[in-house]
Amino acid sequence: MAKDTLFQKAITKQFEFDEEVATVFDDMIERSVPFYKENLKLIKELLIRNLPQGGVVYDLGSSTGSLLIDLALKRKDLKLVGIDNSLAMIKRAKRKAKAFGVEIEFFHQDILEYKFNLADAFVSNYTLQFIRPLKREGFIKNISSSLKKGGVFIFSEKVISEDKKLNKELIDIYFEFKRSQGYSDFEIAQKREALENVLIPFTLQENLEMVKNANFSYVEVIFRWANFATFFARK
Repeated sequence: MAKDTLFQKAITKQFEFDEEVATVFDDMIERSVPFYKENLKLIKELLIRNLPQGGVVYDLGSSTGSLLIDLALKRKDLKLVGIDNSLAMIKRAKRKAKAFGVEIEFFHQDILEYKFNLADAFVSNYTLQFIRPLKREGFIKNISSSLKKGGVFIFSEKVISEDKKLNKELIDIYFEFKRSQGYSDFEIAQKREALENVLIPFTLQENLEMVKNANFSYVEVIFRWANFATFFARK
């Protein structure tokens, strides 16, 4: 696994999932998102318990395909589809799937424009936060209309707190986590600047209300660490 050193040099552009990021993504995500592996395992186990035989699963912003590959190794009956707008990510995902000998469809496409078939589950790990707020609620409604009754939507997001003091404290604690993972203050500052106006998080309540307004019968938070949260919704 290539080590993430991208932000050891001064940034020259906003953050994007290009070839440079794709090359180090697996290391970047594990060192940047607290309990990433544990949360991925939780999502996988919930999907296994909720999916019928031959169920259809879409992974929105599938990156290098880790979740779908783990799912395919556990449930060979599922139809798994990964969608990502980064060609570099899709290429890596296809190579990984081939190496593991699993059948997964990966498409290089914008999830806002993709025409979904009726599905049993949608997964979105830290992807919605990159969709412009004005388009986000409409996209959630599209997911809901593409789900079978009883289908599930599991998504993880960076969140902000409504209490400004608490929000700053949680960010500070998160930066301490990143330092413990080997990132320098310079790297942390560089990445934060690169993500400015690219990653736009909602509050916990805004995420919950957005899902409730999209015709889901139930939604709750199943994981939270500081300013990171995972939501489980059922149609």
